[in-house]
Amino acid sequence: MTTAGRRAGRSRFSLSAVVAVGAALLLGVSLAACTGVPAEPAATTAVPTTSATPDSSATPAPDPALVPTGTAGENLVYFNFLAAAVTKANPAADGRAYIDALVAGGFDRSAMEVSFDRTQADLVADSVQFSVRFAGECLIGQIGPASDGFHSVVAPILSTGLCLVGSSRQIDW
Repeated sequence: MTTAGRRAGRSRFSLSAVVAVGAALLLGVSLAACTGVPAEPAATTAVPTTSATPDSSATPAPDPALVPTGTAGENLVYFNFLAAAVTKANPAADGRAYIDALVAGGFDRSAMEVSFDRTQADLVADSVQFSVRFAGECLIGQIGPASDGFHSVVAPILSTGLCLVGSSRQIDW
């Protein structure tokens, strides 16, 4: 083997050795960091709780109500209140039940949208969305097995002028 060949071989070996040693050091430092003494848990102060006896003379808070001149955000609590009442009465309620409750609660039917309760394969939909355009925004609710309970949000109106993406049911009842 020539001198150049030996040097090239040595260079490759030296470079390989350096990389291997560097990797071993890096692994050693990483493992040492993982086996350090755990940090002290943060001190917590327990706040004693008192069980207050309800005052029989106290009046319960009134149910939320529609604020016709309010914003969508100001009406979200009422929207949620109506949807919760439907869910409580029938956990398997369909989209029509939510629309009917919103209409009965004073929201404008012509400003509403609702997704289909069944898929094109005639299976129960994983979730149903319903919405009301209100004061230039959208109140949107979603319920169903894939939703992990009821969720709602105030969102901007889409460029289509609608609140829900995709096709929705005609509200003709």
